[in-house]
Amino acid sequence: MKASETKFQPIIEGTKQYVVPLFQRAYSWDKKEWEMLWDDLIYLCENSDPKSHFIGSIVTMPTTSVPEGVTKFLLIDGQQRLTTVFILLALLRDIAKNDSEAELSDEINQTMLVNPFKKGSDYFKLLPTQVDRASFQNLILSKADGSTQLTKCYQFFERKIKQENVEVQAINNVITNRLSVVSIVLDLDDNPHLVFESLNAKGRPLTQADLIRNYFFMRIHVDEQEKIHAKYWEPMQKALGDNLTECIRHYLMRNGSFVKQSDIYFTLKDRIGQSDALISLKEIAVFAGYYQKLLAPENESNLEIRTALLRLNRLEVTTAYPFLLNCYHDYAQGRLSAQDFVAILQSVENFVVRRFVCNIPTNQLNKIFPPLYEQAYLKSLPNFAESVCSILQTRGYPKDTEFRTRLIDSKLYGTREKAIKTKLILETLEVAYHHKEQVPFDTLSIEHLMPQTLTDWWERHLGEEWQIDYELYLHTLGNLTLTAYNTELSNDPFPEKQKRLIKSHLELNRYFENVLKWDKTEIEKRSNTLADLALIVWPYFGDEQVESASVDTVTGKKPKVLTILGQHIVVQSWRDVLIKTVSTIADLEPDLFNALAKQYPSFISSEGGRFRRSYQLTNGFYIYVNLSAKNIYQFCTQAIESVGLSEEDWYVDAE
Repeated sequence: MKASETKFQPIIEGTKQYVVPLFQRAYSWDKKEWEMLWDDLIYLCENSDPKSHFIGSIVTMPTTSVPEGVTKFLLIDGQQRLTTVFILLALLRDIAKNDSEAELSDEINQTMLVNPFKKGSDYFKLLPTQVDRASFQNLILSKADGSTQLTKCYQFFERKIKQENVEVQAINNVITNRLSVVSIVLDLDDNPHLVFESLNAKGRPLTQADLIRNYFFMRIHVDEQEKIHAKYWEPMQKALGDNLTECIRHYLMRNGSFVKQSDIYFTLKDRIGQSDALISLKEIAVFAGYYQKLLAPENESNLEIRTALLRLNRLEVTTAYPFLLNCYHDYAQGRLSAQDFVAILQSVENFVVRRFVCNIPTNQLNKIFPPLYEQAYLKSLPNFAESVCSILQTRGYPKDTEFRTRLIDSKLYGTREKAIKTKLILETLEVAYHHKEQVPFDTLSIEHLMPQTLTDWWERHLGEEWQIDYELYLHTLGNLTLTAYNTELSNDPFPEKQKRLIKSHLELNRYFENVLKWDKTEIEKRSNTLADLALIVWPYFGDEQVESASVDTVTGKKPKVLTILGQHIVVQSWRDVLIKTVSTIADLEPDLFNALAKQYPSFISSEGGRFRRSYQLTNGFYIYVNLSAKNIYQFCTQAIESVGLSEEDWYVDAE
């Protein structure tokens, strides 16, 4: 058996063929694995660091072949990632060809995908199992194929490249030169079945923390190991458990760099020398103590800090931990007062809440928070907490107009993660009324005034356009409150709900005392009231408050340009905005489009005669176009959010 680290290019190049044995399973990677690989590729495309990125091992075994045939290898392990890379290379070849980059297309095809001077099955550099073979060969031959898992993989990466506008050459360079694998070549007398079973046994793999522990203690004298393990490592392991690996990752990111989960061990090795092992272990143990308090704030003795941390935990801002570790260390060392530490924690909450409401992608937070500590110190303002706000203000921090508009129009309820954050928002708004007898929130849950399941009474009550109003306003702030009577209220008529709500001890529910009916107009009215309060609770911080016209009300304005996924589309009306937005979603994310059609049946339908006025998309579906500008804007923003995009990916310039 021979093992060596190598790039992908020498694995694939040359006249050779990898054959997946019959005992291997069919291709099974899905969106989760494709997303992880894509994120790695984008990270490497954007990162100029020449270091390789390790993505696993490939185990092969040479086979005997006829003299005139190609050199063949049984692919014992690694077939999922190798098959995926071949599919991605086939896609890059096809895109290059369509973009008139014939030289690049031919290079990818002839050096990486096929054995150009061979015939029959020897033409292909990879032969998957019989289940996948025909589909794979069709992709390599640029032939249209059915909806196999291999085709879905091709289509997934095709959509990603369109959405993120990445250059084919850049991705190709990363695949061939930056992705690293351990190539293990078995001897001819090894039993591939036993090797495969051994590789896929259900043992628990070593974590990055396990590797780091072994690395440290190999560099500490054997006579000292037991004492040092008991004093430093064991308390960390006991306190953090499975979170220890992530703790070390965030510790390594304190200096502003980003460390991928798969690179924790190698990054730590690069930073620690032989003589520094014990010093580094002691420092990690100190920061692990802070990390435990970040995860479990009940261990923090200061009440205000504990309360602020508990709130941040409900917002799931683990991306801020590298920054907060530095702040915690300054607080522990007396360089940062408790008051300033609390102010910083509240500023982070303010920043995250506003971005959550405005649907700003969280994937940028990994780039914002690690360098924030050093940037704030270099700012040299008299107060460190003010410096933090000054920096965050320039990092996609929504201004009041945008925050208020999205509070009124956004769907703040739906997924479990959204519900947790929205409950915190509602609780905070309740506290802001300063009721002398605060109600404990643990027993309360979110209640929809207009219920999630409409009865005949509600349909009549909402009026002629009840279905449109239901779909657009159900999960908005104005229709949500807190109650302990969620089950009892259910989908009762509004007068029945009102009787219970006005007896509530919550100020949020005293609002309904003089409300005569509950429809779109009243929901918008309450949304405006709560949005005004939210601006007081999470006030805009920073040096200046410049309003953004692009998120102002659309009524009376004419759209000029729709920007969606980097494409600038000239539009003449809000109807055009609606059609182009839905068409783009249908084209780029067909699966998500189908989910959208189920979620908004009064806007999208496969039945042509359902709507009074409609427009037919190229996929055969119809969209309802007899809508007001406000309804179109609100639907489009909710639709964009539903398919995982943000208002950075979609916005309208209007006058």
